[in-house]
Amino acid sequence: MDLPERVGPRRDPTSFELGADRVQYLPFVIRRGRGRRDTPKDREDFVWIDRARHRARGYRPSQVLWLYDTRRRGTFAFQPRTRVATMYVCGVTPYDTTHLGHARTFLVFDVLARLLEVRGQRLRYAQNITDVDESILQRAARDKVSWRALGRREERAFLRDMKALDWRKPDAIPHATREIPAMIKLAERLRRRGFAYETPGGVYFDVAKFPRFGQLSRFSKAKMQRILASQDDARLDDPTRRSPIDFALWRRVSDGPTWPSPFGRGRPGWHLECSAMSARHLGFPIDIHGGGSDLIYPHHESEIAQSEAAHGLRKRFVGHWVHVAPMRLGGAKMSKSDGNMVFVREVLKKTTPQALRLYLLDVHYRRPFDHDEERLDRARERAEALGRSLGRGRLGPIERDASTQEVLGALDDDLHAERAIRALEKHARRDLSPDSMASLRTIARKVLGIL
Repeated sequence: MDLPERVGPRRDPTSFELGADRVQYLPFVIRRGRGRRDTPKDREDFVWIDRARHRARGYRPSQVLWLYDTRRRGTFAFQPRTRVATMYVCGVTPYDTTHLGHARTFLVFDVLARLLEVRGQRLRYAQNITDVDESILQRAARDKVSWRALGRREERAFLRDMKALDWRKPDAIPHATREIPAMIKLAERLRRRGFAYETPGGVYFDVAKFPRFGQLSRFSKAKMQRILASQDDARLDDPTRRSPIDFALWRRVSDGPTWPSPFGRGRPGWHLECSAMSARHLGFPIDIHGGGSDLIYPHHESEIAQSEAAHGLRKRFVGHWVHVAPMRLGGAKMSKSDGNMVFVREVLKKTTPQALRLYLLDVHYRRPFDHDEERLDRARERAEALGRSLGRGRLGPIERDASTQEVLGALDDDLHAERAIRALEKHARRDLSPDSMASLRTIARKVLGIL
């Protein structure tokens, strides 16, 4: 069944790399009483979430936060379902970390988390570690090391790199290998409800039973098949499954790490992992789910199918799907599998964390970013200049003056950090009141992290 959905005029049939200057906003209306409705997204029931560990200390915002939603191909007002907003970000597969593409993606969500909290919004933020995956097993076999040792080493490197960038650490960092029981329960539920079936090779999700499959990516079945054939785990797919786009919930395998289950010894499917971990740590549904744009299909498309099917099809799994466009090197996507990478730890040998944050935030997150060494050098100069003009002095409460509102307005308009940075640079050179300067200093340091 399809959910009824109110759709506003701010829709774009093109890709999610949408220029915000082409946008026309819908009016934001909140009505009082039991019949209150929100515009333009669907109203969902509440899910109770434990108190977030990061306490929000914010001002009372005078503007609405608008975020682009990949599923609806438009920018919509962000309204959390409960007093505690929930955000899940697909994290790293630790076998070769941390390149600038990783850093850019996670810094976007770092800024989003900081912005929500400075607005006074409590937040529960989870980001997983996919510590068992075919790519890890293949790299461990190549290097003749234990897959566990490889994953732990690269995870430690990732956390060191992100700490150096003053990353707002998530409230929960679940690991796939520690969440196997939750994954088995989810697979069993899907099988009982008729959305999954067994084959000699494992348990597969029947996409024909989920009529909304494909609404996130809007890919044709032929394109889906081409993408699936290029995945690291394609060789493990059972050729006897009902459809070539049915995806694995559990694979019966004899080599590599395996766990016991009612379906036989094996490993969970990649997509099942995030559905189980997000439900366990954030509940269902969640407000924001994000990651790199390369995850739209098959990963996030499959997450939607299994999560909504497991919860009765009545609710949308996610309020806003937020995807970060790729970082490119020499015109090609920066990718571990292709060896096309620039590592954070190498860049930090020649620049500062603040300058690298400024550099990575200086292109809107939905636009591809071509790595440019000259631009990186200029980012260091800009960060140093901002530090000289704005960095000395106290941090203050966020004010409602025009300069502060211009900076925050850029961030509230679908996280246009690059516009916010330029507004900061412009106002930092002006003769502002001490309170205004303290307010801008707080945004530069506590929200953007570039000071």
